[in-house]
Amino acid sequence: MAANEVDVFAHEEKRNLELGGHVGFDSLPDQLVSKSVAQGFSFNILCVGETGIGKSTLMNTLFNTTFENEEASHYQSDVQLRPQTYDLQESNVNLKLTIVHTVGFGDQINKRQSYKPILEYIDTQFERYLEEELKIKRSLFNCHDTRIHICLYFIAPTGHSLKSLDLVTMKKLDSKVNIIPVIAKADTVSKSELDKLKIKIMSELVSNGVQIYQFPTEDEAVAEINTSMNTHLPFAVVGSVEDVKVGNKMVKARLYPWGSVQVENENHCDFVKLREMLLRVNLEDLREQTHARHYELYRRCKLEEMGFKDTDPDSQSFSLQETYEAKRKEFLVDLQRKEEEMRQMFVNKVKETEAELKEKEKELHERFEQLKRMHQDEKRNLEEKRRDLEEEMNAFNRRKVAAETLMGQALQGCSQQPFKKDKDKKNFFSLPSACSLTSGRNLN
Repeated sequence: MAANEVDVFAHEEKRNLELGGHVGFDSLPDQLVSKSVAQGFSFNILCVGETGIGKSTLMNTLFNTTFENEEASHYQSDVQLRPQTYDLQESNVNLKLTIVHTVGFGDQINKRQSYKPILEYIDTQFERYLEEELKIKRSLFNCHDTRIHICLYFIAPTGHSLKSLDLVTMKKLDSKVNIIPVIAKADTVSKSELDKLKIKIMSELVSNGVQIYQFPTEDEAVAEINTSMNTHLPFAVVGSVEDVKVGNKMVKARLYPWGSVQVENENHCDFVKLREMLLRVNLEDLREQTHARHYELYRRCKLEEMGFKDTDPDSQSFSLQETYEAKRKEFLVDLQRKEEEMRQMFVNKVKETEAELKEKEKELHERFEQLKRMHQDEKRNLEEKRRDLEEEMNAFNRRKVAAETLMGQALQGCSQQPFKKDKDKKNFFSLPSACSLTSGRNLN
């Protein structure tokens, strides 16, 4: 019943009334301005480009100051994003400016993944803002908004078209951030070559479906200048922090042997156009586009992943609590399923490990039995060799004893032999007398 009454009041025709005198709510815009000025503003710039292309110099020229920035080398192993925040003040307006440099972009041999750290950084800033927005006690007004409002993509003036790295990176970034392409160091090419390069770049961006930031033309106050500036994209810029005397005045310029290139001279480069469009005309639109388009797209995708959805006019309304409970129940069921899968995986892994250990134990047992048999065989062989050796020793000892016995007998026989010889000798010398007697007898 209450819902029907709300619908009736919503479709009721509004009536316009005239005031009888001054009330005072016409000062609301002034109140908003005063509150905004007191609160201050934040603006975050992402500078994407190769090392040494002039990103830091252009930032110094753009804000007419010198930012502290560490000089990067060409030997970075990967792309690193280096944010630096500064507090600036102009008149009575405070600006918290964050400049994010892509250190090492385009310096690697393999450049396929060069855009990923940039995407991760942008998503991280969106995630931080969403977390603050979903808090029970939130303070969005006091929270430092680090979401990237503009990406200045620096294109090298060398070559006749965009590099594949430029096209891939801008294609990945166009749904995440407002992109304004700029041709860096535009004083290194001639005017005619620069015009051809601009046409070629815009043609390639359109043919590859890359959506860059277009200056808004809905507001009549800026429609004419924004329409004109949209035709000058990409801006060809030159940066310099050196003051050079040209004529009777000092200007920002770059000196060359043949003359000078004045940064704020629109006949020399598009720096003034970039500054006008970026800071003086469309800065608030860049902030609004970041919040209303890019952040809302990220927020919608994140909430849809969490199970939240908008109701159609014809469908019934849903309860946030019911959606939360359903998503929580779904999460718990999924968690229980994953836990069961991990438990089953653990059991299977334990079984596989046990089977492997048993197999290894069996192999070790077989190896032990084999070594045991080999040991027994070697022991038996050694016993046999020991017995053979003992038998040989016994036989040797017997032969030794026999030899000693024979030697003793021989020595004893030799000691008795001289007496026998002396006796035989005596008998021999006594024989002639007998022999002579015998022979004498014979002769007679």
